[in-house]
Amino acid sequence: MNRRQFLQTGFSAMLLAGFEKTSLAQYGTDHASDLLRGGELLGQLPFRDEAAVPMGTPFGAELDGRLYTDLSLLTPEHALTSTENFYVRTRASELLTAEDVSTIHVTGLVQRATVLKSDALIRSAKPMGAHLMECAGNARIIHFGLMSATEWSGVPLSSLIADAKPKPEAIRVQVSGFDNYRSPSRSSLPGASWIFTPDDLKSSRAFLATAMNGKPLTRDHGSPVRLVMPGWFGCTCIKWVNEITFVDDTAESTSQMQEFAARTLQDSAPQLARDFQPAVIDQAAMPVRVEKWKVGKSTRYRIIGILWGGKERIKTLEVRFDPPGEYVPVSFLRQEANDPWSFWTHVWEPKQPGVYAIRLRVKEPRVRARRLDAGFYERSLEITEV
Repeated sequence: MNRRQFLQTGFSAMLLAGFEKTSLAQYGTDHASDLLRGGELLGQLPFRDEAAVPMGTPFGAELDGRLYTDLSLLTPEHALTSTENFYVRTRASELLTAEDVSTIHVTGLVQRATVLKSDALIRSAKPMGAHLMECAGNARIIHFGLMSATEWSGVPLSSLIADAKPKPEAIRVQVSGFDNYRSPSRSSLPGASWIFTPDDLKSSRAFLATAMNGKPLTRDHGSPVRLVMPGWFGCTCIKWVNEITFVDDTAESTSQMQEFAARTLQDSAPQLARDFQPAVIDQAAMPVRVEKWKVGKSTRYRIIGILWGGKERIKTLEVRFDPPGEYVPVSFLRQEANDPWSFWTHVWEPKQPGVYAIRLRVKEPRVRARRLDAGFYERSLEITEV
């Protein structure tokens, strides 16, 4: 059974598992719940014009290996992603051995080169909390499945590299990972490294992760050590970390920075690392599931979505259905945090059948939401019954 068939017919299995009973209670007492109270959940609508790709299943190999997270299964009670369902943008190299990543060399413009042992980092790791990660190459056609959130454990990076005693001219830090592959890629460039300022690492509370959900990182997720940059796109979260190098202000941008320049919304593809803007995730929102309800003689649709990114709490999230295309505040929003994500819901009663595009916006003009404003997270569906 493919994903579209599951959404159309397999939803009954979720109802039998108790989804219908908890569906309203999960979202608390709010206007959206009131509009559906006493109603019957009929099923779930698929989004249109999105590819039939495998969800929650790894496929491909090395640089072309992927795993897409099925965000339609998210609920407030199950808001985080299990390790086996956490997205993968690049799978482990077939050439990677344990010896290749047993140590991390801290070198470059330092007074004392040091070596961090992966085993020691694993022993000293502490809980780092729940954080979201989104690939800058996320896209509608793959159901925005290159995004997940989970609990991490690790060691703060700033404290680790201080012992190297960087020289005064060492004002940037390059984090690199194992990057040799048996087969050439059809979709990606080799070059697993990114350059940051020390302030980038400190302000984002960057850490070297050693575990997800209380268990050691898996091979595809960067075992034994990967970088996590909370609030930054996943292309900066280097896997299989084996080198940290202090560099000066003339350091050239890495091939990975060049590859992801447009996707991290850089003005161009700067040749020097100092000209790159921080690859942070702006405020964003999108629907992840659309439910069909029968309430009395009315057919209503509940859109359930997530809100993430940025640094500021927002007061109003608005939704528009094209056509006719008039923004209104969503029925319910409780923003718990910018990272990992919060849930919103909206109950909608369309006046006629047709194909509709769902678009969102943040009302506060001071909040930067470049992808959202450009319609990047727009999704569409077909209504056949009103």
